[in-house]
This record gives sequence, structure tokens and C-alpha cells, in this order.
Amino acid sequence: MKGTKRNNINIGDKVKVVKKEDQRTGKLTDGVVKRILTNSKHHPHGIKVMLESGIVGRVKEI
Repeated sequence: MKGTKRNNINIGDKVKVVKKEDQRTGKLTDGVVKRILTNSKHHPHGIKVMLESGIVGRVKEI
């Protein structure tokens, strides 16, 4: 499932995110959602979240 809709993402979900510094390469990082940082219901590049590890990135896969 894509991570462009906020309704699809819940705290505790396992997701794959792309960090800001990895946007050019598209490298994905696995983790569990700790906080949802994007307030809008939809974002074309993915909803921004903070993982339990402290990494911030945009959700590409749920």
C-alpha cells in the first residue's frame, strides 16, 4: 500500500520510508511509526513520519 494518504498510516505500523538524504537514490529504510508529522490528509510524495528509531522520512510502503 502506498503512503500518500494519512488515513492509511497508524502509529505502530511497519513501514518503509525514504529519508531526505536518500531521496535521490530512493533507498528505503524499514521501521515502526512513532509519530505522524504531516498534518494534511494527502501528500503526493508520502506522509512524513518519525520512526521509533528517531529517523524521519516520507512513507513509500506500508
